[in-house]
Amino acid sequence: MSEATAAARQEHASTAVPLLEVSGVRKSFRVARNAAGHNRLTALDGVDLRLGRGETLGLVGESGCGKSTLARVLLLLERPDSGTVRFDGTDPFSLKGKDLLAWRRRVQMVFQDPFASLNARMSAADIIGEPWRTHRDVMPTAREREARVRELLDLVGLRAGDAFRYPNEFSGGQRQRLGIARALALNPDLIVCDEPVSALDLSVQAQVLNLLADLRQRLQVSYVFISHDLSVVRHVADRVSVMYLGKVIEHGSTEDVFERPLHPYTEALMSAAPALDVSGAVPRGDRVVLRGEIPSPLDPPSGCRFRTRCPHAVDLCAATAPPLRTRDDATSARLEPHEGLCHFPLDS
Repeated sequence: MSEATAAARQEHASTAVPLLEVSGVRKSFRVARNAAGHNRLTALDGVDLRLGRGETLGLVGESGCGKSTLARVLLLLERPDSGTVRFDGTDPFSLKGKDLLAWRRRVQMVFQDPFASLNARMSAADIIGEPWRTHRDVMPTAREREARVRELLDLVGLRAGDAFRYPNEFSGGQRQRLGIARALALNPDLIVCDEPVSALDLSVQAQVLNLLADLRQRLQVSYVFISHDLSVVRHVADRVSVMYLGKVIEHGSTEDVFERPLHPYTEALMSAAPALDVSGAVPRGDRVVLRGEIPSPLDPPSGCRFRTRCPHAVDLCAATAPPLRTRDDATSARLEPHEGLCHFPLDS
């Protein structure tokens, strides 16, 4: 991408229109009927998100909370049952033909497994250039494609000579860099990163995370960063959304969510994250231990979804769905309000 393109994106980022806006998205799937007679699995239940240009939104939560389903909706691989998704002010689900094909250039994906996501029979150059076989007008000539492959390899920290190597000749970290280069081939505005470093060694994780941060600064690309590793999310994200059983139960700036959580579930997540105290002088606070298992999305609890595991739950939590509580303080005001779905937020 040229400097002029990156500069144009940065100028556009100052406008009020967000790059991505998700409002009230619901998605369910028909499955085998369970013992209680339910056969609709609710993966997403009224999800709201907002992402600005050049920002990174961290999406965290336990397995089965709906993170990957939401990613598939953002990539138009799943159509929501209700709600709206607007990308740069446009509903992508309303697009067809050439308009839809042009939109798909703007949203790309970096996958979790760098070994399974690359075709073992294709060279690095073929893998990077595969999107151009569909979007032929992006790089119409062989000379342009060869030059762009070398540029992308250099951009992600690989050598020009690596273009002729095959995936089995790369390490795990190098494969993920190759996957990132492929995602950048069409100059996207948004990259959905689904656990992009969970399959890598810790030292390699840091290198890939630093690469993603550098690319965001240089290219003004936005990320939706899905991860179960809270330390990784804290390192890369500007804002964080915490999901539980298909709902976003807390949302705010990374500092607010990690340092001053509103929801008891977020507090438990932060408590469970490993922490290293090299001095040994400052003990950690009391660990919050959740009891019980995550309820089935086939038959979620009434009222508050988290009440069956919440140490603060009362009768009100079972009878009524919690309202959206907003904390207004100087830190949250820098980005947007710190919000949580809870009858009794932790600061009350």
